[in-house]
Amino acid sequence: MADSRVFVVVGGGLAGAKAVEALRAQGFDGSVELFGAEPHLPYERPPLSKAYLKTGEDLAGAFVHTRAWYAEQRIGLHLGTRVTGVDRMEHTVETEAGERVRYDRLLLATGSSPRQLHLPGAELDGVLYLRTIEDSDRLRSAFRPGARVVFVGGGWIGLETASAAVEAGASVTVLETLELPLVRVLGPRIAQVFADLHRERGVDLRTSVEVAGIEGEHGRVQAVRLGDGSVIPAESVVVGIGAIPNIELAEAAGLTIDNGVVVDAQGRTSDPDVFAAGDLANHLLPFLGKHIRVEHWATALHQPAAVASGMLDQADVYDALPYFYTDQYDLGMEYVGLGGPDDDVVVRGDLGAREFIAFWLRDGRVVAGMNVNTWDVVDDISAVIRSGRAVDAERLADPTVPLSDFA
Repeated sequence: MADSRVFVVVGGGLAGAKAVEALRAQGFDGSVELFGAEPHLPYERPPLSKAYLKTGEDLAGAFVHTRAWYAEQRIGLHLGTRVTGVDRMEHTVETEAGERVRYDRLLLATGSSPRQLHLPGAELDGVLYLRTIEDSDRLRSAFRPGARVVFVGGGWIGLETASAAVEAGASVTVLETLELPLVRVLGPRIAQVFADLHRERGVDLRTSVEVAGIEGEHGRVQAVRLGDGSVIPAESVVVGIGAIPNIELAEAAGLTIDNGVVVDAQGRTSDPDVFAAGDLANHLLPFLGKHIRVEHWATALHQPAAVASGMLDQADVYDALPYFYTDQYDLGMEYVGLGGPDDDVVVRGDLGAREFIAFWLRDGRVVAGMNVNTWDVVDDISAVIRSGRAVDAERLADPTVPLSDFA
């Protein structure tokens, strides 16, 4: 007998697409309805700040599945359709057009949005953010030879997009409020690597600065004004000051919120029939024994399989270590684990040549690792982290000692 249940997924990004894929792969043959606010088929976002931003090509590779795949899998696609409400008592969602759709199980995968700049002039034409395909197209148009582009924020998105602007021939200034870009994530020693990288490529990287406002004329950006009164001319201003989870639906529905939607290791919220995944979810990570929320591609890619398991009352949990990567100029990097700026840092390799592995140690145990222009080591680093063993820092720094010795 066919399953009569209806599973609704709200969110047309990577997490939503992987969730409907996992539901079918795990045997669910009831109705699956996928709602996405954007008009596009669900897609992966990393190319928007990497290859697609630089070339404008190969966008097809970013889409998770073809339209034909959704049809073959009997997935109801509702693209360009924003869900505006969840009625947990009635087990329905409501769209902005007023349509009500019943669900037996609901997955919220609404992602995150760029944190907005709340300063005078922030509404001017030429103030740009990056989240969607259209955003990436606007950035590419702004990154042209000789164009003066100012980046507000020296985080991962800011630095990745700045590198694309430099390679396009633009004149680039990066403004960072802290003493180094990425210092809150990496600590000063490794953050300096990225500061040096960008300055060597001609970026005017200004740290410990305050942005006071954006100046313009006839509604268009002309300059960025700093707290000390200095003015930096700009045709475009790219804002990369972090992201905030899109909790509005969950909050209005009365779900437990704390830095995102609080869920267990299967993505289950405070309502047993409602789940959350991806950027939105502050999920329990059994290995660490605590909740974390990370805005990483890998989480959106892999977590939905465990969430689908929970929606089907099966036993799989999501217990993968956080993982992300970046490409900037000729530097490629992968990071696994969850370190902090106050952890001890051990480096194996050549920091100056930017070919190394950095390890973050807490109480003598490795909690995170980052490989820079050094490849095929993520599994080994993960094994060291998961071992939970105290390590000898001198041996860890010695490239002749196999990483397997520490796992």
